[in-house]
Amino acid sequence: MDCFELSSESPYELLLKVAFLIPISHYFLGFLFLLSVFLYNFIEMYFIQELFTGFRGKPVSLTFNSCCDLYQEVVSKCKTLNGRFSSTPWLCSPHLQTAFLQFFGRAPACSYRRQIFQLSDGGTIALDWLRNIDVKKPSIERFDGVQSDDKSPIMLVIPGLTSDSDSAYIKHLAFKMAKRGWNVVVSNHRGLGGVSVTSDCFYNAGWTEDARRVIDHLHTQYPQAPLFTVGLSIGANVLVKYLGEEGVNTAIVGAAAICSPWDLLVSI
Repeated sequence: MDCFELSSESPYELLLKVAFLIPISHYFLGFLFLLSVFLYNFIEMYFIQELFTGFRGKPVSLTFNSCCDLYQEVVSKCKTLNGRFSSTPWLCSPHLQTAFLQFFGRAPACSYRRQIFQLSDGGTIALDWLRNIDVKKPSIERFDGVQSDDKSPIMLVIPGLTSDSDSAYIKHLAFKMAKRGWNVVVSNHRGLGGVSVTSDCFYNAGWTEDARRVIDHLHTQYPQAPLFTVGLSIGANVLVKYLGEEGVNTAIVGAAAICSPWDLLVSI
């Protein structure tokens, strides 16, 4: 049996010597591996997960009360909500999808007609209209809004945190709905859409008064037109909160909340 002499060196010095024996290339490969794992989770890439499932996607997860009439009448009959979701293989990340839409979204040309809406506290909101007639047959006539007796459905869009009527995803939504015969109006948040802040009040996820005033205004001006509302991101949060406050008293016929934040503290 060989005998080992006790070394007077510190174990940390021995570890350092051993560390210097490892080739630099191994450290570089290890760094790349850790960086890849970090970026994979930070960017929320789901390619590997999709690869293991053969890009069949995952079943749509719903939180609902099965005894609710809404579930029986809507969710149970909607094939999309009872199917599977699979993202585009080369865009398996919500961040990449957002960046791709921003740079390569090819947003349609929307000839909005602007209507300035003044609030009681001095605030200013730009209501950008895209009428179905403007999509089918563009005109250069002066914009006087939608005719008060027009029965075409109106879709009010409440954008996300820093989005306005010029955002690519808003243009896609407005253009497609206008082509289907709807009159679309985008309610830009205070200070957005090229309009200056004219009061000491600003918008936030819990402030529903602006949406309430716009909805009441549209319903009063166009009483015969069914009014629908779509909220996106923080706009969805505002919409859901507004509906909870108004209940059955709202003038809205139907509403859709898309990508509503569940926890605003975490989102911030």
